[in-house]
Amino acid sequence: MNNTKNTEAERLNFMEKLYLPEIAKGLGLTMKYMFKPKFTRQYPEERFEPTGSYRGRPVLVDTTGGERCVACGLCSRVCPALAIEVQASETEREKERYPVKFEINMLRCIFCGFCEEVCPEEAIVMSKEYDIVFTSQEEAILGKEDLLVPEEQLQDRLEYLAEYK
Repeated sequence: MNNTKNTEAERLNFMEKLYLPEIAKGLGLTMKYMFKPKFTRQYPEERFEPTGSYRGRPVLVDTTGGERCVACGLCSRVCPALAIEVQASETEREKERYPVKFEINMLRCIFCGFCEEVCPEEAIVMSKEYDIVFTSQEEAILGKEDLLVPEEQLQDRLEYLAEYK
């Protein structure tokens, strides 16, 4: 093992051992961007309008016939932060199950999008909402009624998923 370290060190010339060329490259890159015009968005007045690929707050898709979710529980199993809780119940309609309880703890959510990727019904998607504020921990636990969003509002994201999924 020591022999390989010695041969790597022997291949470097004197200037490379001082790291001066790399330091000069880094300073050159810094100087290049230092004099370019700055881009600053004045947030409350100028709002950011995300594209369909943006991963904001996870929401449930609410269609005209009701929610798409069949309470399979895959989203809660794949969630690395354990932020999703789903409880299922049986129904007599054309789909067999629906979620009685669907909660997402937004303090735990890391916006990874795994829940969206694993959902077979495209019932949970990442919305464009990015300014999320809570005043208490209890307020950050969003129930099914807080998560349901009409399908028309999520059309950009659903089209993006249809194209790239």
